[in-house]
Amino acid sequence: MSEDVKNKTNYIQMKIQPRFKDTDAIGHINNASISTWFEESRREIFKIFIPDLDPKKWNLIVARVETDYLAQTSYQEEVLVECGIEKIGNSSFKVFHRAFQNSVKVAEGRAHLVHFDYKENKSISIPKAIRDQLMKFYIGD
Repeated sequence: MSEDVKNKTNYIQMKIQPRFKDTDAIGHINNASISTWFEESRREIFKIFIPDLDPKKWNLIVARVETDYLAQTSYQEEVLVECGIEKIGNSSFKVFHRAFQNSVKVAEGRAHLVHFDYKENKSISIPKAIRDQLMKFYIGD
């Protein structure tokens, strides 16, 4: 989907200063680091479901993650990571992520998360109050 179509005002933004350990043997940012940055950008979304982020209360699972690497990312330049809610289903939702370095989009991807009851080992509906909070970060699909 074109960036022009997505509502830029609803994105959660986070700046990352890449660490030396984020690099791979050829000096680029390792793909696993970008996945970690995308996960970290979801923190405000996680807080909607688990306000204190207590792992004992966790009620989300990741069902799918996909990332497209669009340009090289390097060590010494800050990275802007953005994420927003692309789609909300009955018990799941899709988060869209993107990363920029020097105003160049270097990666984008999606994470499909499921509201989950670990005791019952099954997905559960997302309550209306949580849906309403997720809509603050809705960017459309």
